[in-house]
Amino acid sequence: MTQSAPPEESLFQAPPLAEQERMVEAILFASPEPVSLREMTGRMPHGCVPAEALELLRKRYAGRGVQVMRVGDGFAMRTAPDLGYLMQRETTEMRKLSRAAIETLAIIAYHQPTTRAEIEEIRGVSVSRGTIDQLLELEWIKFGRRKMTPGRPVTFVVTGQFLDHFGLETVRDLPGLKELRSAGLLDNRLPPEGMPNAAGNDPLEAEEEDLAQSELFEDEAPQT
Repeated sequence: MTQSAPPEESLFQAPPLAEQERMVEAILFASPEPVSLREMTGRMPHGCVPAEALELLRKRYAGRGVQVMRVGDGFAMRTAPDLGYLMQRETTEMRKLSRAAIETLAIIAYHQPTTRAEIEEIRGVSVSRGTIDQLLELEWIKFGRRKMTPGRPVTFVVTGQFLDHFGLETVRDLPGLKELRSAGLLDNRLPPEGMPNAAGNDPLEAEEEDLAQSELFEDEAPQT
């Protein structure tokens, strides 16, 4: 009586889950941008389940100085939020956005997809092309779908880079307007319901927009 030989191991058999976890860790560590589950699946061997490996990795890094965080449709390794003060040397060197740019960015984030005309209606003043162009160059906003209205105006939406920079998973995690105002990130004159200012154009804001056309950023040092 002859014994049958044991079945040969399939060349396409997925590696153990622990090894898949190491693969996901390596992918996230080496990538400067968030990586989606679909991208992980394309990089890993056939049969791998990156979602399960990712969940194990997130639990392993829970409470550590570096955490696995969701950013939009992808995942990335980021410094734990409570340790952000260790990066103060880097953040203090950054220049502030002008008030006009901050308000424009906030309106897009909270009302997206929104058109330039809608931004101008909410702010009560015209939006300079320089402000929009600079926000596009920063890759914090991008063009969205055109609206099905006369003229088919283009819309603007925030990007994954915007979410990543502010440590947000989705736009639903944005703070409330009261929180923005208390932090000085939103002009108190901006109507809370997103309606146009009944007082009309403000000369001070119009002047700020003129300045924003030439330079989006304000220097930290006072000008003489």
